[in-house]
Amino acid sequence: MSDSFQQTPVKHRVAVIIPAHNEAHHIAATVRSCRALPGVDLLVVVDDGSDDYTQDHARSAGAVVVRHSVPRGKASALETGVKVAAMRDVADGLPRHLLFLDADLGESAVEATALIETVQMGEVDCAIAVLPKQKGAGGHGLVMNLARKAITKATGFRPQAPLSGQRCITREAVNEAMPFAYGWGVEVGMTIDLLVKGFTVQEVPCNFTHRATGNDLSGHLHRADQYKDVWRAVTVRKLHRQRVPLRLRHEASQEQNPGSPYCAIERREDAE
Repeated sequence: MSDSFQQTPVKHRVAVIIPAHNEAHHIAATVRSCRALPGVDLLVVVDDGSDDYTQDHARSAGAVVVRHSVPRGKASALETGVKVAAMRDVADGLPRHLLFLDADLGESAVEATALIETVQMGEVDCAIAVLPKQKGAGGHGLVMNLARKAITKATGFRPQAPLSGQRCITREAVNEAMPFAYGWGVEVGMTIDLLVKGFTVQEVPCNFTHRATGNDLSGHLHRADQYKDVWRAVTVRKLHRQRVPLRLRHEASQEQNPGSPYCAIERREDAE
């Protein structure tokens, strides 16, 4: 048996988890596109208290649908999806990798292939998508800058897309990152928590397209909610001193190359 064959990573099945609130116009196309992704054998849409036909369209497209009777926020919807996927794992079998995607990606959801393949190689615990600039996007980068600076200060990692919700993650890593930070702070909190616990992350360019947040009133309100939730996630981690030791994050930061795996601290394995 050749060395290359021996080192071939074991392929995990993949569960897609899509939090959705009032996404009746986009969810079916997103779900159908996800069915073409490599290794995907489970699609879970968590309808977070929608008052439109989101759940019906998702179910018709082939997803397993779980519904919150009232909106609980993105983090809660993701946690529900993780639990549903865990219940459907095969006993004593390999746990599924989890692919978190937004509901409004439509046909561009197939771009998540790159995220899945990165994690399937076995060297990265969480692959995070870097999206191209979206047409019609507004804002002045306040939330993005807050998130980027907080992650860098806590871990040494300089992310290009600190708020990206499109990510593939191993079951072990997601279990260690739960419970998630509240609301829109989930991605920033997750990235910090994973790196502090010794997991490896990598940013991957993906040509996703989705509905951009504009400069109208609803856009400004959304960014205000984002800022509040990210600030909350960052503050909680500061208070609990959740950060990579200074020497380690400095060394890892000096060696960081954009688009390459990043790990700031050696993860301690449980003793046998």
